[in-house]
Amino acid sequence: MLRKGKKKSESEVRAEEMETFTKLYTELKGPNKQKDKSYSVIPRFYYKLPSEDEVLLQKLREESRAVFLQRRSRELLDNEELQNLWFLLDKHHTPPMVGEDQMINYEDFLKVATEAGPKCKPFFTATVFAKLLQTDPYGRISIMQFFNYVMRKVWLHQTRIGLSLYDVAGQGYLKESDLENYILELIPTLPQLDGLEKSFYSFYVCTAVRKFFFFLDPMRTGKIRIQDILACSFLDDLLELRDEDLPKDAQESNWFSAPSALRVYGQYLNLDKDHNGMLSKHELSRFGTGTLTNVFLDRVFQECLTYDGEMDYKTYLDFVLAMENRREPQALQYFFRLLDVQGRSYLNVFALNYFFRAIQEQMRQHGQEPISFADVKDEIFDMVKPADPLKITLQDLINSNHGETVVSILIDLNGFWTYENREVLMAENNNSNQSDAPQQQDQDM
Repeated sequence: MLRKGKKKSESEVRAEEMETFTKLYTELKGPNKQKDKSYSVIPRFYYKLPSEDEVLLQKLREESRAVFLQRRSRELLDNEELQNLWFLLDKHHTPPMVGEDQMINYEDFLKVATEAGPKCKPFFTATVFAKLLQTDPYGRISIMQFFNYVMRKVWLHQTRIGLSLYDVAGQGYLKESDLENYILELIPTLPQLDGLEKSFYSFYVCTAVRKFFFFLDPMRTGKIRIQDILACSFLDDLLELRDEDLPKDAQESNWFSAPSALRVYGQYLNLDKDHNGMLSKHELSRFGTGTLTNVFLDRVFQECLTYDGEMDYKTYLDFVLAMENRREPQALQYFFRLLDVQGRSYLNVFALNYFFRAIQEQMRQHGQEPISFADVKDEIFDMVKPADPLKITLQDLINSNHGETVVSILIDLNGFWTYENREVLMAENNNSNQSDAPQQQDQDM
């Protein structure tokens, strides 16, 4: 008879499993060969990002990032701690006051630091004090300026943490879909957008996101650094919509406001005569004053993303942002790509003539005598003053501070007419201002 083997205990089974696992793992990874002594001294500082099929590692990374961001969030001053800080600053202010502004010297500044707690310690440094020090004869800083500085720093850190939660890759940048999710979830917190219908949310989000990407991602990489988002003013403009009493003129000038978004989308719908949700070249030709040249519009549809030869709303938004911000380097980069018809990274006489011929043709159609190209060409080169007298680069255009004028001359008959008649228009404006002055004096008397 065969005798049954003795049953192994649970601890023996685990020990055997661990031994087998260690053996297989060592065979898979190979022995730990440390050829250099530095391997035992320098800690590991590079960790490869997990691939898509490494689900467990990805989950671990996501959870660790979430825990890290929560910890950083807890390190920030909350409202109660900010109120306590203001109370301490008020208590230890250094007389005399400057108008209604309380001041504090460095000695009292350090007293507040000891009472304010560890969370406030980073703000109470000699460097911060020196930054805020201006012309006070007693060597003091404004309590209000310091408190605003702290508030701004706290807000920046809060916002950075909030944006980082949408950073799926965890690399310090947001993709278009990440920023779309952030703004979509931000809408309910902005009272100025309460009137927007939910059916318009997707168009609003697209309108808002395009401004970020047009200006902060001119190379079209499809992602924006969180640091760049915080450094620009766009987020301030967006969060300004939290103000329930925002003046009407401020709303109209804010790209992210409901009136502005509805205006841009309304213009798109008005141009879309066949109501197919896209714009053809003919439909886009009615944009603005309807005086954009056909040559320029041809280049727009050649270079920009289209679908079966028609432009969607997202591409239209880039076009609008470029047209409404012609002074900005990002807009000039947009136009330069269109004007550089030969793809040489510079504009020569041929490129300028290529576009200005369309302006001359429009002038003939309106019964006007065309202006000589030679004269216009000389004026453009005189305005830009390029490093190479025969070539105008994008940097030349930006450095000249006349990029907006050059673009307008080449793509828009109305823009050229405004430039050509600038002296007459200036004289009319001066006469108008002078005639208004006596009326204003009469009203004041």
